Amino acid sequence: MLLYSPYDIDFFLNVVNGLGIVSWGAVDISRSDGRFDELIGFVTTRIISVKESEIENLLRYDMSRKDQTLVYILTLGVVEQYRNLGIASALVREVIKYASSISSCRAVYLHVIAYNQPAIHFYQKMLFKLVRRLLKFYYINGQHYDSFLFVYYVNGGQSPCSLREVLAAFSAYLRRLLSILAGKIWVKRKPRWPRCKENNILLVSQNKRILNTENSICQTA
Repeated sequence: MLLYSPYDIDFFLNVVNGLGIVSWGAVDISRSDGRFDELIGFVTTRIISVKESEIENLLRYDMSRKDQTLVYILTLGVVEQYRNLGIASALVREVIKYASSISSCRAVYLHVIAYNQPAIHFYQKMLFKLVRRLLKFYYINGQHYDSFLFVYYVNGGQSPCSLREVLAAFSAYLRRLLSILAGKIWVKRKPRWPRCKENNILLVSQNKRILNTENSICQTA
């Protein structure tokens, strides 16, 4: 996913005519030349099923639900003279807001060509997680290029447990178990002290109730 657009017209025609495509555009209504309806930035996305995506194994989700989806960012572009004004950030925030409004959506994801450092820094700043490097993902002008896969989780979507998370969870479990065992050992070794059990005897005499508490029995538990 690039912050500039090297795609030809056929790419955009396919995008516009594709199913499940959702796009956002930005215009400059303050232009003095009257061309305020011209796009100065845009982002195009596609809704796809989790099970049909390439990142299914990078999600922790309910596999019994077949309706879970993802939003894939196809392309993001901003006209050169309008860059570094927050337009790209605003467009991506709209995508995240849109994905979050879909209850079945678990993440927004995209690819960035490995040499595009400005785009890599941009998505990291937008709190996307770099989850994988894909070797020779792009083929441009007879040459292969690697790609970075970025993911932004929404609606409770999570990455699979890492080894560190598994070890941390196991360590917490052991601590709880040891704490429970220590408590049981302390209870078993707790000294038993004599305790007095008081018998209350209720006497009735001439419609008057008299509570006799003088009879007490001491017992040892």
